[in-house]
Amino acid sequence: LGGVELMKNDFINGYAHELRTPISSINGFAEMLLKQGASLGEEEKRTYLEIIASESRRLADLAGNSLLLSKLDSQKIIADKKPYSLDEQLRRCSILLSEQWTQKGIDFEMSLDAAQYTGDQDLMQHLWLNLMGNAVKYTPKGGSISVTLKNEPSSLTVVVADTGKGIAKEDLGKIFDKYYQTDKSHSKQGLGLGLSISKRIVELCGGEISVKSALGEGSSFKVVLPK
Repeated sequence: LGGVELMKNDFINGYAHELRTPISSINGFAEMLLKQGASLGEEEKRTYLEIIASESRRLADLAGNSLLLSKLDSQKIIADKKPYSLDEQLRRCSILLSEQWTQKGIDFEMSLDAAQYTGDQDLMQHLWLNLMGNAVKYTPKGGSISVTLKNEPSSLTVVVADTGKGIAKEDLGKIFDKYYQTDKSHSKQGLGLGLSISKRIVELCGGEISVKSALGEGSSFKVVLPK
C-alpha cells in the first residue's frame, strides 16, 4: 500500500508540474491580449493567439496521453487482437510522418520483411508513430532515419535508428520513466510520456524494448515481439 501511495503521489506531482507551464503561458498571453489588445499590432496578436492555441493542444495531448497510460497501467492483457500486415503498418506510419521528415530533408529508409502480426492495430500504430516521430524530432536537417523489420522464426524485430543528437549515458536508464525528458530545452516539444506508453504497450504484447545511444551518435530503438 505504501508503494502504491508513493507511485500515485509521484504521478500526481509529475502531472501537476507538466500542467503548470502551458497553463501559465495560456493565462499570461490571454491577459496580455485583454489588457493591451487595442495597442497591439495584428502580427503580435496573431503570435499570441498561436501560442495560446499551441499550448491548448499540448494540454489536450497531456490529458489524452495520461489517460491512455493510466488505462494501460491497469490493463493486464490485450483483448482485441487481430492478424494484420505489420510491414504495411510500418509503411503507413512513415507516410503519416512524411511531411515532417520531408521538410527537414531527412533521408528515410525502410527495409521490411513481409510479416503478419496478431495484435491491437491502434495500440501498435501508437507505438510506431511515437518511435518514428521521436526520430524525426531529434534528427537534424539532412540527417537519416532507418526502419527495419526482421521476420525471425520465433519473433518479429523492429529497429528504428536515427543520426540525431543521441542520449547521454546517465539518461539511458530513465528515458522510459513517466514525464522524464532528456533535453529540458525542448520540453515544450513533448510531454515525457511517449516512451512510457511505448514500453507499456510492448510489455502487454509480451515483448521487449531497448535502446542503444550515445551523444552525437544517434539512437537506435529495438522492439522484439513474440510470434
